[in-house]
Amino acid sequence: MTLALRSTMQPVTRRVRAFFAPVNRTTETPTVFDPASLGLFALDTPPAPWLDLGWITNFQRWSRTAADALRSGARGAPAQSIRGPLEAEVEFDFREWGKLQMALEAGSQHMNVLATGTNATPQPSGGAATSAVPLLPGSTATELQVGAGNVALFVIGNLVAVDVDYQQQTGYVGTGLAAAYVRNAQDVQHNVDYVRRVTFNVGRVSGLTTTSLLLAQPLLGGVPASGSSVQRVVAFLDREGGSFFQEWSALFVMEEENGARVCFYYPRLAPWKKANATVAEQSEKISAVGAGSSLGQVGLHAAFVALPVTDVNDGEQILCYRSFFPASSAALY
Repeated sequence: MTLALRSTMQPVTRRVRAFFAPVNRTTETPTVFDPASLGLFALDTPPAPWLDLGWITNFQRWSRTAADALRSGARGAPAQSIRGPLEAEVEFDFREWGKLQMALEAGSQHMNVLATGTNATPQPSGGAATSAVPLLPGSTATELQVGAGNVALFVIGNLVAVDVDYQQQTGYVGTGLAAAYVRNAQDVQHNVDYVRRVTFNVGRVSGLTTTSLLLAQPLLGGVPASGSSVQRVVAFLDREGGSFFQEWSALFVMEEENGARVCFYYPRLAPWKKANATVAEQSEKISAVGAGSSLGQVGLHAAFVALPVTDVNDGEQILCYRSFFPASSAALY
C-alpha cells in the first residue's frame, strides 16, 4: 500500500519573535499591521514604527470569548448561536532586558533614574537631577547638538534622556510615545525634569564630536521636540503600583522551519495581572557550573489583556488577527 504524504502543512517552529509599536493614546489609534504589505518582512529589520523586542519564550495566548446558544420555546431549545463578552489574553517571557521590555512587563510608568548631584536628597525613584543641557538646532534622532562647551559633560557609554521641560501641562507626556499621564501638575511637584524622568526618548552615547553626542540607536520617540534638553541616566526603574497603564500594539511572529510563517497581531494590548499571577521574573537554567550551582537566565514575565478595535472592512469588533503564510510548496487544505 502506498501512503501519500501531504507536503509541509504541519507548522514547526523553534521560537517566537515579539514586535511592539505605539498606540496613539489620545485617539486610541493603534499601529496597523497589514499582512498583505508587511507580512513577510525581514525579522531583523521590522518596518517602522515596529520595534524589535527580541525572541520570547513560554508564549501562550487564550481566547476567552465565549460562544453560547440563544434558547427559545417551552423546552428552551437552542435557536441560534451567540457570542458572549469579548476577552483574550497573552502571556510570555521576555528573554532580553531593556527599557521597553521592562515598561511592558511592569505595565505602569517606567522611569529613567537621572544622574544626581552630590548633595541631592535620596529618593526611591531618584533625587533631584543635575541640570539638563539644552539641545541646539540641528539635533536629530541620532545626533544631539549640545555645543562645544557641553560635550565634555558626557563620555562614550553614557545613557541619556532627551525631552522637553515639564511646564505644568496635564495629560499624556513624552515626545513621540506616551510615557505617563499627569492629572494634576501638583502631583509631580512642578518638577522641570519630570518628562525626562519618564520619556522613552533615551539613547546611549556611542561617539562624540566637537559639538555633539552621537547615539548608538535612534531615539524611540524620534527627532527631539523643539525646546528639548538632555540629561544623563544611570539606570532604568519601574515600580509596583502607579495609576498609569501602558498600551501598545503587538505582533508575534512564528517563523517556521519549512518556510511558512504565522503572525498574531494584537492592535491594543494592556497589562493584565490577576490576583494569583506568576512572579514577575522567570529563571531558566542554562548550565551547571559546579557542585550545587548553575547559571540561570532571568526573563521578564509579561501578561496582557487585548482591547477591541473596529475592523473597517465589516465593522466588527476584533481583539486579535491571526495570519498564516503557507510555505511555497505546501498544500492548502
